[in-house]
Amino acid sequence: MPSHDARILRGAAIPTAVAGLIAMAISFAVAQGKGLLGALLATVVVIGFFGFGQIALDRLTRNNQQMLMPAALLVYTTQILAIGVLLAVAKHLSFFDHKVFGFSLLGLAIVWTGFQVRGWLKAKTFYVEPDGKSKSGRQP
Repeated sequence: MPSHDARILRGAAIPTAVAGLIAMAISFAVAQGKGLLGALLATVVVIGFFGFGQIALDRLTRNNQQMLMPAALLVYTTQILAIGVLLAVAKHLSFFDHKVFGFSLLGLAIVWTGFQVRGWLKAKTFYVEPDGKSKSGRQP
């Protein structure tokens, strides 16, 4: 993974983990143990799904940058479908608070997305090759 991608991944994962800890503390105060477990599961799901999505996107586009948009749409669609399946299955489980899980999942997804956008805006990604050569070694 290129260093700027790893920096963006860390820049989104760390604030999301901190927000997850805050969500867990609030959830424990409001809904005791089941709320804490719901917020913990939401934190793991958001960091896991979005983190693995970023890694998958990096792997899919490593050798072919022209496939970035189709690969990003594929990863995003897969993430949404997987979260939908997870929510459908979680609806029938009773060992955690579903409302806390849902609100924590939504809030943490917003935190992740916001910090990922911030990371992309701050990244100094070159639009052209700095040495003037293409990847094939020929001059443009």
